[in-house]
Amino acid sequence: MAWPSTRSLALLVVLVAGSAAVLSAQRGGLRGFGLLGAGSGTAPATFPDRHFVICRLVYPQGRQFAAGWRTDYPLGETNLSIRFGELTRTQVSTASDGSPNHYLVRLTDEQLFQCPMLVAGDISSMRLSEEEAGLLRAYLLKGGFLWTDDQWGSTQWAVWMEELAKIFDPAEYPMVEVPLSDPLFRAQFEVEAVPQIPNIQYWRSTHDTSEQGADSATPHLSAVRDHDGRIMVLSSHNTDIADAFEREGEDPDYFYQFSPKGYALGVNILLHALTH
Repeated sequence: MAWPSTRSLALLVVLVAGSAAVLSAQRGGLRGFGLLGAGSGTAPATFPDRHFVICRLVYPQGRQFAAGWRTDYPLGETNLSIRFGELTRTQVSTASDGSPNHYLVRLTDEQLFQCPMLVAGDISSMRLSEEEAGLLRAYLLKGGFLWTDDQWGSTQWAVWMEELAKIFDPAEYPMVEVPLSDPLFRAQFEVEAVPQIPNIQYWRSTHDTSEQGADSATPHLSAVRDHDGRIMVLSSHNTDIADAFEREGEDPDYFYQFSPKGYALGVNILLHALTH
């Protein structure tokens, strides 16, 4: 794949705003996929092509009433995949109707190792068994990539760090802040800061961006790298980047304030994952 040229954020606003309406056919729900069930979103035994596809990690939950793995699904993946194909030269895997493929996968599924990347929301509600932690570790060390998003405040971060310690020894594989000088922030768009993006309901009621007040005032992007420096786990904390994708056609004010910045970082992350 040819290395993309850097585009301005202003151009991104124009490109995305030009087609911000989301097709009603893409506004389906979970389509019957439960933690123990299988639906049309389940990853097939063999992926239909070798084009780019996002896999949503379906993880066991410790908090019964949390949205858990369903957070920002399915429109987060649908809209990000569409924009990724529009804004880069990447070939995105598509279904027969032209909509982008994106799959649901458990850590115990054989299809896990066909996924170029995993996304996971509300990761502080995840509770992994020893077997699941080992499978995720193997996937990541073999070249896989996990992006976690939408965890807020010190308590949720501490819980996520406890789960991450099941996967990697933090002494050998520490979670470290990604500096703004990292190439990730310039993969396609110039991103000068990690944007703080609240969920749309919180923003509508408060017009604030920090969902947990002073405890989540500063957004972070942190990473666990392998011994060669490749990012294996990327965590966006004190921000809900995926809501910028999921809600792009829902509220014009929210869209113009948050979606371009969210897409700029999201596209950069996907490109970085594919080229490293």
